[in-house]
Amino acid sequence: MAQAITQEMVLEFLPPRRQETHKGSYGKALAVAGSARYRGAAALAVEGLLRGGAGLVTLAATETVLAGVMARLPECTCLPCPQDAQTGGISRTAGKRILEASRGCEVLLLGPGLGNTEDTAALVELLVPGAGCAVVLDADALNAAATLESLPRPVSAPLVITPHPGEMARLCGLTVAEVEAGREGIAAGYARANGCVVVLKGHRTLVAGPDGQVYKNTTGNAGLARGGSGDILAGLLAALLAQNPDPLAAAVCAVWLHGAAADRCAARLSQYAMLPHDLFADLGALLAQQGR
Repeated sequence: MAQAITQEMVLEFLPPRRQETHKGSYGKALAVAGSARYRGAAALAVEGLLRGGAGLVTLAATETVLAGVMARLPECTCLPCPQDAQTGGISRTAGKRILEASRGCEVLLLGPGLGNTEDTAALVELLVPGAGCAVVLDADALNAAATLESLPRPVSAPLVITPHPGEMARLCGLTVAEVEAGREGIAAGYARANGCVVVLKGHRTLVAGPDGQVYKNTTGNAGLARGGSGDILAGLLAALLAQNPDPLAAAVCAVWLHGAAADRCAARLSQYAMLPHDLFADLGALLAQQGR
């Protein structure tokens, strides 16, 4: 049976910052995100990385995406990538450049807003095993992975995947109804079989580890049922993983904080009117209240 995630677990994982530190103390993260159609996904994921405390954040994206993100988030550094003319996403020819940029990073976040294209699939197949650091696969990276013979894995580094039920169904070759009917067993079985951490999103998001551990989130509400919420979660999770090498703890912490911020946001703005980017103010207030 899944263990409930508690505030005490989260605070134990997330100690106060030490005074004698610098940006290099909190990890380097590389996000590969965004396309002409889904520019906002890149912005939300990158802000999740920054607000989650990562020390250095780089966004690999097309110039179209970078222009919008940099206007909002000047703290992020840029890795300009060629654009595929037909889809508006990152061209597969950027793969070598992205791999080089990943050297020395603690985490690679791959997927938010990339578009479900052949170029995305080619990038996933190249970057995941070649990155040499922890990898978080989200959104279109998961759809791309579902078309491959097996789930790609980083070499000697953690892998975290963040599927919603539709993406989980594609990865497992099941229907969404089957996934929803057996959420805990399916998440746990997939995590064990693939040696990864699975964050199966939905009401009471589940976090399953490769050794059979399963945790159930106790925060969050239906105000999160909007495009963009998952991009923030992916960025927040990657930020925590950049700072601590334990992927299961990072995932447990991220889903609880994401949901707790959403609960504060709903109390302030209502579940109907709250928007994903509103969560950042509540995340900050929540962390400040706990001396973080």
